[in-house]
Parts: sequence; structure tokens; C-alpha cells
Amino acid sequence: MRPSPKTIVEFRFEEVVVPANPGAINSLGHDKPLHMLPVGGKAGWSIQFDELPKLILQLKLSDGTIGWGEFYRDHNWTTIEGVVPNLLGRTLDELSLQDLPIPLSREYDGFECAIWDAEAKSLDIPLHKLLGGAVRDAVKVGSWSSYRVPGEMGDVARQFQAQGYDCIKLKAGLDDDVVGWCEEIKANAPGMWVIIDPNQRWENAGEARRRLRALDAIGNLMLIEDPIPRWMLQDYARLRNFTATPVVLHLSLPYVYQGQRPYDAINAIAHGAVDGFNFNCGLAKFRDLDAIAHTANLPCLHGSEVDLGILEAMYVHQAAAARSCTWPSDIFGRMIRSHDLLETPLVFEPPFVRLPQGPGLGVTPSREAIDRFKTGERVFTL
Repeated sequence: MRPSPKTIVEFRFEEVVVPANPGAINSLGHDKPLHMLPVGGKAGWSIQFDELPKLILQLKLSDGTIGWGEFYRDHNWTTIEGVVPNLLGRTLDELSLQDLPIPLSREYDGFECAIWDAEAKSLDIPLHKLLGGAVRDAVKVGSWSSYRVPGEMGDVARQFQAQGYDCIKLKAGLDDDVVGWCEEIKANAPGMWVIIDPNQRWENAGEARRRLRALDAIGNLMLIEDPIPRWMLQDYARLRNFTATPVVLHLSLPYVYQGQRPYDAINAIAHGAVDGFNFNCGLAKFRDLDAIAHTANLPCLHGSEVDLGILEAMYVHQAAAARSCTWPSDIFGRMIRSHDLLETPLVFEPPFVRLPQGPGLGVTPSREAIDRFKTGERVFTL
């Protein structure tokens, strides 16, 4: 029987490792690994994120349409090899975009990205139309840095401000001088806002209060994200009453093995624990989370794992279609990594990134760049 024009006939997976630009993450000579999850026998916070492989997916339909996907770093080949047989030979028309036949895993969103891209291209519409349509044609974004030695953070912030950014996001552990950093930024880049993300590493509300009192006095802290462990929602609520700075919970559904789920947003709202959210996840789930935040009249930003161009294009479509997504989003992979693997980069006009034009994701991956950074390839055909 002749296959439908929208039958999935091939999956081509290309593994790449794209390093960061020198000095883009930390001060040179100071390596503070930022990958929070364990990898193999190594504990979390022991590997830098740009050392880990990422997977680029070409999903081919029987009519030749290609849907592009990008997986989060440190993918699981066993999961991927289990998913592929459930999708090969299926037509897009028989799949529910909001409930794909893929188990809950970090790999879900890479497959979902490619399937939605192929579907939107088949309909000759931009991907955001599948989300209900864009409510803005440009998405607010911020700049980013991790650890900096004393005297360097102000220069970093000033350079970003000169490019047009009005916000910088900082990763910070318990031993980092966040007060000193914010003082440097205020002195060297007046008017520059700061988002601090300890990734839960300030341990408890007492340590958070000690820092927040001084940061409130400086006056340039825009948001404090995940200051303490996420389960301490009552302490999150107390911190909201202590600080003038909005308290943000990062809900990252790719961290499925840490138990992060969409209902965490509802639970945080019910406890009066947050002033808004950082959401990062796939297309259907981001739409669900935006609906929760918007209904609660709370803002959000779009998070990331410092990704490459395919996922970042997906993020821009998501954020453009999300009514609650008004805070500066974490879409800055090209700023950090040595390439985004796109023929033409996303259009950044700081502090905004433009919504890609054209059907599907609206971007074209670069064959030359993929080949340059490729470390492996696997192909599955019907």
C-alpha cells in the first residue's frame, strides 16, 4: 500500500559536542561545573555542560519533508532506541501532538520538536500557530554569566549593556560573592538588572535572607530564582514576605528523575510561595504551564540548558505564544557556545530576539557546522 505523504520513514540522529567560547562561562582559569544531573558514575555539579553531547534529529516524512529536533544534553540511547519503533511508519495525522506515544523522559522533547516542526511545515504555517498563535513578535531575553573573579563582573555587565541588554542572569553557589557582584554591576552598568539563580544551593532560608537583605539594599536585583531546595515551599512563602525581590520557582520538566511535574506550579501557587516561574519543557507542556501562570496572573520566563539553535528557535515560538512569558528569557546559547548549528542565526536585537519567519521552526540547520562538531551518527529507516 502506498504510504501517506505524512508517514514517518526515517530518523537520522547526529551527535555533536559544541564547546563554549573561551571565557564565556567563567573567568578564565576558574572552572565551576554547572550540569546539575549525575552523568554515569559522576555526581551532579562535576561536569561542565558544554562537555556533554547533544543530539540533532532529522525526522523524514514520505513526501520528503524534514522535521528538525534537538535533544537536551546527555541523552539516553536506550530510551531513543525504544521510542523509534513506536513512531516509524506512523503518519502525523494519527498522532496527537499533545500526547505523543513516548514515555515521560528527557528525550520526549527532542522527538516532539521534530514532529511539530514537520507538522507545521506540512501545513505551511509557522510553529507558533500550533500553539494558538504568537501574542508578540519579539521575545525579551537577558544576558548571562557564571563565576567571575572580583573586578570582572562589572566589566562583563557593561559590555552586555553596551550591546543593548538590560538584564544579566548569574549562576551563584553558597560561596559566591553575589553582593559584591551586584555592587560591581551597579557601579559599572547603572540601570542593569540582575537575576540570581543559585539552583537551590543557598541551602536554607537563613542563608537566603542573609544575602537578600544586602541585595535589596543595592537595588538592582530583578528576580531571585530557586534560592533554596524546591521542596521548602513554606520557606519560599516566608522569603516572599521578607524580600522586595520577586521569588521565582524554576520548573524544568526535563528533570523528570528529580520528580519535577506540571502540578508543581499549582502547588507553589496554592502555598503562596512564588511571584512567578521559570518554565522550560516541550511544546505541549509549556502551553499547559503558561495557562496555569496566566490564569493565576503570574509572569514567567522561558528557561534553557544553554542550548543550540534548533531548541532555541522552539523556545522563541513558545515564548512568543505564551501570554505569561514577559520576564527576560534564558535564550542565549549563541552568546555562550561557539556555534548554534544554524545557517542563519536567530535575529537578536538586544534585549529582544525576533520570532523566526517561515513554516515550522523557521530556521535551517547548517550541514557544514553539524559535520564540524559531529561525534557520531545513527540512522533508522522504515
